[in-house]
Amino acid sequence: MVAEQEFSKYERARIIGARGLQISMDAPLLTEMSEEELNGVNFDPLKIAEKELNDGVLPISVNRPMPEKKEEDLEKIKVEETKISDNQKEKEEKEEEKDIAQGGEMMELAESGEEPEVEENSVTNKELE
Repeated sequence: MVAEQEFSKYERARIIGARGLQISMDAPLLTEMSEEELNGVNFDPLKIAEKELNDGVLPISVNRPMPEKKEEDLEKIKVEETKISDNQKEKEEKEEEKDIAQGGEMMELAESGEEPEVEENSVTNKELE
């Protein structure tokens, strides 16, 4: 008997959909259902397929291919750890800050008086005509 936890919700949807299509094209039912049960589900092929899946009578298996792990790929991932003290990190950061301050342009904040404000909702007389 197949348990519900064995399939993901996507696999369940695919299995039920495929089996529902088979049932709608007059495939024989794999589980015994009385006329009363069929009337209860209104002869819906998806409901019948779901019942068959839950009963574990569907001869369907799911192939889940997994990527192969290669030794070469694992070697590329290895990261060499270099131990740098906090003092060295601080010195490097200060040197970078000096380089930026000396060589690079510092962007200044624009003052509000430099750029005229334009109202988005303002309507001119020409637009009204």
